Amino acid sequence: MSGAHAEAFLEMLAAERGAAPNTLKAYARDLDDFAAHARQGGRGLHDADADLLRDYMAALARAGLSPRTQARRLSCLKQFHLFLAREGVRPDNPADLLDAPRLAAPLPRFLSESEVDSLLAACAPGADSEAPGARRWLVARAALEMLYASGLRISELLALPRRSLVGAAQMLLVRGKGGRERVVPLSAAARTAAEALVAHDRAQGSPYLFPGRDPRRPLTRQGFDRILHDVGLRAGLDPERLSPHVLRHSFATHMLARGADLRALQVLLGHADIATTQIYTHVLAERLRQALEAHHPLAQATAGTKST
Repeated sequence: MSGAHAEAFLEMLAAERGAAPNTLKAYARDLDDFAAHARQGGRGLHDADADLLRDYMAALARAGLSPRTQARRLSCLKQFHLFLAREGVRPDNPADLLDAPRLAAPLPRFLSESEVDSLLAACAPGADSEAPGARRWLVARAALEMLYASGLRISELLALPRRSLVGAAQMLLVRGKGGRERVVPLSAAARTAAEALVAHDRAQGSPYLFPGRDPRRPLTRQGFDRILHDVGLRAGLDPERLSPHVLRHSFATHMLARGADLRALQVLLGHADIATTQIYTHVLAERLRQALEAHHPLAQATAGTKST
């Protein structure tokens, strides 16, 4: 570790911010790396200026580090120099003068509609619906139908109480992030699959729609991941491509591809800010490109020229 100031900074992160051990180790490595760079210029870790920091960031880029790694290291240096300024070690934070590398927004991973169909078809329990393990496929079918039909987060799905299905209501009341409630539609297929699971579990008396091994508690995320893994294998899909969030992305992507409004999708997904929902506009961009190629007169003229 490079110096008492760095040690004091890491102690502050642990004591005041509850930083995880892995985070502290990563920050320690980042500070050590910058300290080594600073020593080459005859400077210390605590007396860097903006020019030295810019030179360090340029060195990271030349070394081929990803923009995300560069941004993380700059974030560490900004927090470290802010700490030094607040402690009176130096009068300013030179890292504030630097801009983080621009990160490309990752596109959401999603399945095709035919792949979703294959997953749902793979949930059939087989010829003997009473065989040991058959309940696993009832859970899988109900969960996948509801995740894909309503765009639920896995935490929202597993927390659903059994009373959610009381009556013939076609909507679900969901408690999402921050305790915010929203109403989402429940498709007929999803309701049928969920009712089949409830009928099978009736003797357990669990308060949850998706009870775990202990009926007093809901199914865990890890338990559902194992079920999804097995369904993926049955469907001939790579389980590494599957997760509850991929199903949520698939719901949103397919909704937009079929003409759903972005604002309506924001409400269905429970996003507080529409900027979060806009990650799905790659679908809209592709639809616009196809419409342009199909209907714009110049595009049609170009296509006709190529064919002659």
